[in-house]
Amino acid sequence: MYEPNVVGDWQEYDEHAGLRVRVHRLEPAEPPRGRDDAAEGLTYFCVRVTVENRGGRQLGIHLEDGQVDVRIGPDGESAFLDWRNSQFVEGFDVYPLRRATAVLYAAGPEASLGQIDVQVQLRVDEEWTDRRLWTGGLGLSDGDAGPLCAPVRDGGLAHQVSVFLRDQAEEGSA
Repeated sequence: MYEPNVVGDWQEYDEHAGLRVRVHRLEPAEPPRGRDDAAEGLTYFCVRVTVENRGGRQLGIHLEDGQVDVRIGPDGESAFLDWRNSQFVEGFDVYPLRRATAVLYAAGPEASLGQIDVQVQLRVDEEWTDRRLWTGGLGLSDGDAGPLCAPVRDGGLAHQVSVFLRDQAEEGSA
């Protein structure tokens, strides 16, 4: 079964030697140019998408609006993307051993921000790459969550399993 990348993981592209991408620094943040009126009552967060070239030649990178999709909550509803405050990578040549980073500002209901999925599809030298997915949530640091990054809530199945396994481990160690 395919498992998404965890926020903070690097993902390499086989079709472009040395190219890798990472979604990271998922954190609560207010946009630098002020909140959009359409996001009233929503909680803002920021996510960074970094493209790194570890290959031997320069690559022309495009990471613009429409190439990043942000979904929130267990039902995967679309987050509000604040395009005015976000900074994209538009037609930038990334030379060997260099990076380019896009900074996106998005917002959603606070209760849904425990699970955030970010899907990225780069355009490299006028060719589209395969889509890649990262998952995380606010309140989780880069790479500290399991494959689905869903927080363990009291009373939920994941919580019950966690408590059962902890109890079994404590009994076995006594």
